[in-house]
Amino acid sequence: MTGIGRILVVDDEPFITDVLCAALQFEGFVTEEAATGRQALAKARVGGYDFIVLDVMLPDVDGLEVCRRLRAEQVSTPVLFLTARDATADKVAGLALGDDYVTKPFSIDELVARIHAVMRRGTLEEDADQAILRFRDLVVDVRTHEVWRGNQPIELTPTEFNLLLHLLRNARQVLSKTQILDAVWDEGFIGESNIVEIYISYLRKKIDCFDPPLIHTIRGVGYSLREAQQ
Repeated sequence: MTGIGRILVVDDEPFITDVLCAALQFEGFVTEEAATGRQALAKARVGGYDFIVLDVMLPDVDGLEVCRRLRAEQVSTPVLFLTARDATADKVAGLALGDDYVTKPFSIDELVARIHAVMRRGTLEEDADQAILRFRDLVVDVRTHEVWRGNQPIELTPTEFNLLLHLLRNARQVLSKTQILDAVWDEGFIGESNIVEIYISYLRKKIDCFDPPLIHTIRGVGYSLREAQQ
């Protein structure tokens, strides 16, 4: 599969950046490198990248903080964290900010496949007459990736946005975890087995902090975007 786009690879180990950049260039991507958190912030703010591969353990500003600052500045470029930390708490923290999380040592083929999968999730298209989707007081602009409940804007990562969009397109229907995984993460997804539950919880914290709650668990079946169950 040939990729088209620009990727920023951030790691303080030259061997890793060299190997990653060579593999991504082979796939058709244009790559740039950064070795510190400050370099990554400076480049990501102005670089117009399509994707960022971001090491967590950097010598100055760690990768999680880099991503946190970019999201606060509304830089929504998809981020895949690359790190030696493999504890569940670290993965949850990374997925709360970024779009995927790969631990070292890693397979280059798997990493490239996961980059492609995240980028596909960020390139969904809608017909012009479906550009604005509404459910109760929830409003989604598909063209600009803006989300509101009532008059309150809500910031979502690209993966959170695509999950919400899938729920919204299938409002009132019950979707199984497998259906959601295949639609939002693609068939054959390689990653955390509980990724759907993790991202549903993230969406609830952002969407259902308002009343009434809209994202419901249908016990033993899956999830549904609907009015509160009676």
